[in-house]
Amino acid sequence: MNVVVLYLLLLKATLTSFSGLASLPMIRNDFVVHYHLLTDRQLNTAVAAGRLGPGPLGIYVVSVGYLVAGVPGACAGWLAMITPAFLIIPMLHFIGKRAEHRRIRSVTRTVLLAGAGLMAAAAVPLARDAITGPMTFAIVVASFALIALTRVDTLWIMLGAAIAGYLSFQL
Repeated sequence: MNVVVLYLLLLKATLTSFSGLASLPMIRNDFVVHYHLLTDRQLNTAVAAGRLGPGPLGIYVVSVGYLVAGVPGACAGWLAMITPAFLIIPMLHFIGKRAEHRRIRSVTRTVLLAGAGLMAAAAVPLARDAITGPMTFAIVVASFALIALTRVDTLWIMLGAAIAGYLSFQL
């Protein structure tokens, strides 16, 4: 795939996502469903690699770029990931002065809810591919419960899930 096209596809996803993993539905649609450049398993690998390394949640787009086009693709992913950051200052300047306005609050709230719905929709096919047995299902349920019901840091949940997966593979 052409690196410029790769950058533009990833940029489209990062510009319209408003947060790290919210770009996942668009990336899945473009790279798995539409262009068949990745499988769900490869996308799961990219997300896992992004979560295991340091940095922002959206860093998985670098892994997506790498899986599609090697090092040049990773560079395109990195550029697509940082480009929206340069737009945040003018956006904050505009929204910051109007944050208490009823319509601005309504827009930000609905964008947040739409992002949550999109992430849930993208998570289902990825989870379907990743849940391979009772142990992986138990990890999903336990992780969800810990995130929803406690204040445990996600780093510890990810580490615990990795250890549980490793130990279950050894048994």
